[in-house]
Amino acid sequence: MEFSGGKRPEADEAVLDGGILTGRIRGVSKALDLVGPRSLKDTLTAVDRGGVVCQTGLLGGVYTLNGFDPIKDIPNGVYLTGFFSNYPTQEAVDGIFSFIRENELVPRVGKVYNFHDICEALAAQEAGGVNGKIVITVQGERK
Repeated sequence: MEFSGGKRPEADEAVLDGGILTGRIRGVSKALDLVGPRSLKDTLTAVDRGGVVCQTGLLGGVYTLNGFDPIKDIPNGVYLTGFFSNYPTQEAVDGIFSFIRENELVPRVGKVYNFHDICEALAAQEAGGVNGKIVITVQGERK
């Protein structure tokens, strides 16, 4: 992703999670886990003492932490936080769009489906074959 005006992302490295971070990656000070509960324990093992893990995504299709023991599963000195945005304020939404405009960010659209083809869109999402965001449009009544 390119940033305008010479701005750079504030991450030293982006890692594509292939399913197992434990033992593969160490020395992380901050981690943004977009996969969710499915990978959270694994992500926590990559973060050093004093580091922070923010769990915000649910891309792994698992929505709860069954059997999660915070005393055992969060390493000593590691912080776990989360971010939930289902009820954003207008101010927050405006801030997001301002950031996108100011940094000239363009989302990667993988495929566009009509609302009436939602089943096909969900099947494509489950299959993982769409490279980018899946967009659903609503266009008039179906006849």
